[in-house]
Amino acid sequence: MPPPLPNVTLAVRRESWPLARPFAISRGVKTAADVIVVEATFEGFTGRGECVPYARYGETLESVEAQLSLASHPDELPPGAARNALDCALCDLQAKMCGAPAWYMQWLDEPTPKVTAYTISLDTPDGMGRAAAEAADRPLLKLKLAAADPVACVAAVRANAPRARLIADANEGWSFAQLKDIAPELARLGVELVEQPLPAGADEDLRGWQSPITLCADESFHVMEDLIGLRDRYGAVNVKLDKTGGLSAAAIAVKTAQAMDLKVMVGCMVGTSLAMAPATMLLAYADYVDLDGPLLLKEDRPHGIRFEGSLMHLPEPALWG
Repeated sequence: MPPPLPNVTLAVRRESWPLARPFAISRGVKTAADVIVVEATFEGFTGRGECVPYARYGETLESVEAQLSLASHPDELPPGAARNALDCALCDLQAKMCGAPAWYMQWLDEPTPKVTAYTISLDTPDGMGRAAAEAADRPLLKLKLAAADPVACVAAVRANAPRARLIADANEGWSFAQLKDIAPELARLGVELVEQPLPAGADEDLRGWQSPITLCADESFHVMEDLIGLRDRYGAVNVKLDKTGGLSAAAIAVKTAQAMDLKVMVGCMVGTSLAMAPATMLLAYADYVDLDGPLLLKEDRPHGIRFEGSLMHLPEPALWG
């Protein structure tokens, strides 16, 4: 984590970035990415960080602003969106002041471009099939699923994107009985990973169950300390900076997860390239990359991350890091 600096000036503002189309998951629908941006300035250098307050964790734009108004360093904040924005702003500031890339400053292996998943929003089977047809040339699709018709939705996607690799995200929407019933069918359709099938805190039934598909903890995993209790329930964890509280904590989490033989997904909330940029510093450790937030926007911010189809390149220093 960047060391405290005296006389760092912090500026906090809200921004709203319209989505190209409504984004639906099992808990609701979004039409814009509402984010908080932190700018940290010291001796003519400015670093930036972006976070997405998430109601699932009791966060709002107002609550994050209130936290940031009382803090000058990430250590003063709990893991979550506010800490993420501040930590990433200070990591960016440190990199710019030292003239070294952020991955180096965090003792991380050098990242290289990787393919990101592209998300198919929750819809009817026909609707998801049409969306899959439009994205059929993308090598990795992530499907948002609910309790209703998940197998039919996946079958429609598979029919319209026969060559794509598939991962799925239930966002806590299934029961254990439903998971056991449909997992073999999802595996037959080529789904290789399912994120958070059961509600966090209600996933004890997974302990010791031999799933035919890798299960990935998302809402059940926030910080490194959660890893010990997850190993015999999940085979992977979704590391999101808005959960860990920034790149500094995420860097430790991915290394620890790998040491425990857990697969790593580097994920995101729906935000701009400024939110994705710090997460790309973790690409060397990622078995799965889910950083498609900018691809879901009507328009990204200047100097946004470059995508060649689904191949995600590293951010320019003008953006971050």
